[in-house]
Amino acid sequence: MSTAADLPANISSTRHSLPKVAWAKGSYLHDVNGKTYIDGSGGPAVYCLGHANEEVNAAIIGQLGRIAHGYRYNFTTDALEELTAILRERTGMADMVFVTGGSEAVESCMKIALQYQTAIGQKTRRRFISRQRSWHGNTLGALGLSGFAERTAPFEGAFVPSIKLSPANVYRPAPGATAATAGAACAAELEAVILREGPENIAAFVFEPVVGAAGGCVPAPPGYAAAVRDICTKYGVLMVADEVMCGAGRCGTWRALEADGVMPDIMSVAKGLAGGYQPLGAALASAAISEAIHDAHGAFQTGHTFTGHTAACAAGVAVQKIVAREGLVSRVAGNEARLKQGLADAFAGVEAVGDIRGRGHFIAAELVADRASKTPFPAERKLYMKIREAALENGLICYPVGGNVDGVNGDIVILAPPYNATDDELGEIIDKTARSVRQVLAAEGLG
Repeated sequence: MSTAADLPANISSTRHSLPKVAWAKGSYLHDVNGKTYIDGSGGPAVYCLGHANEEVNAAIIGQLGRIAHGYRYNFTTDALEELTAILRERTGMADMVFVTGGSEAVESCMKIALQYQTAIGQKTRRRFISRQRSWHGNTLGALGLSGFAERTAPFEGAFVPSIKLSPANVYRPAPGATAATAGAACAAELEAVILREGPENIAAFVFEPVVGAAGGCVPAPPGYAAAVRDICTKYGVLMVADEVMCGAGRCGTWRALEADGVMPDIMSVAKGLAGGYQPLGAALASAAISEAIHDAHGAFQTGHTFTGHTAACAAGVAVQKIVAREGLVSRVAGNEARLKQGLADAFAGVEAVGDIRGRGHFIAAELVADRASKTPFPAERKLYMKIREAALENGLICYPVGGNVDGVNGDIVILAPPYNATDDELGEIIDKTARSVRQVLAAEGLG
């Protein structure tokens, strides 16, 4: 099986030049040559309302006509205050910092965790714990948290790595665990590591409630998140939920951890927050975290020039109003079974599809060379890249990723359609996904 050292430097690049997009509407995009693509993954799980929504565009244009950006140290704005109120209601979190994307949101979560520990007199708590098969972003702090060798390898030595735990994955349990015991085993591993490293040295545990690109829509095993919550509380370790990809309604609840009945101390959100209409993310904190920081330091010491950007917040307000008014989070939850069953039916007889999993409009199919052993296809085959190319040829945008098993080997295909995609559009996405995967497997002599 391949290792990171064996891989060509361009494994993340496509073999052919990309098409040039000209315009888009709803679930469809059109390139300059007139070809049409259905957006089966919302790009990278971003476009929750599809493209060119007139109400969202009008809100942004209206805001630009008044003021584009009221700098946060000079002014507050209606858009900032309204979005703050919306997120407090959606999440139950007390305070937040708005940023321009997911990596920055995770970075801000890390800084808030460190600032809190300092504020309460626990400045020795500087270390973070996270998991293998996780992806938290492209800043140096977020790279240090991430367990995704293909994306982190070029930067190792420049970032401070977190302490890495086993992935929490029912389909691929940690050594010695079973599907039934996967959650308990991973929670026990967290407690053991905290004790080994010393609770007084650990600032926070950071995890994706439903792992995105690094694992392929892997939900937390039953009972895992609740056990982690108890362990973090017991040892004074902050629980940080990275919901950049899986949050904002993508998994059928506004917070992904709602399905697990758990509240984090700090959380990140981004992609579906403004649906790609403007760059927007947020780091949110509980009342206890916020109050300790404000009492000690007066404010969160994170953020940048464009934190709380007015037009971006206006986009977020417009997107979230539509999501609420149209009941789209409930629609996403109701479509989960449709998507899973549709993919299962479309892949009937394809032995290389080992698992179909996920929540809501965040579903993945994992490919395996052998179903019984769950052995992945070797990375040299680059199946995920070939599936991406076949999908584009078939007029489908999906999100295939490699390395989901060990950071190098493994192939998954993620679907994350717009929340308001019609039943017919979901059917088209399923059909074109199955057609693309079948074509690649046949061309490779694999099925």
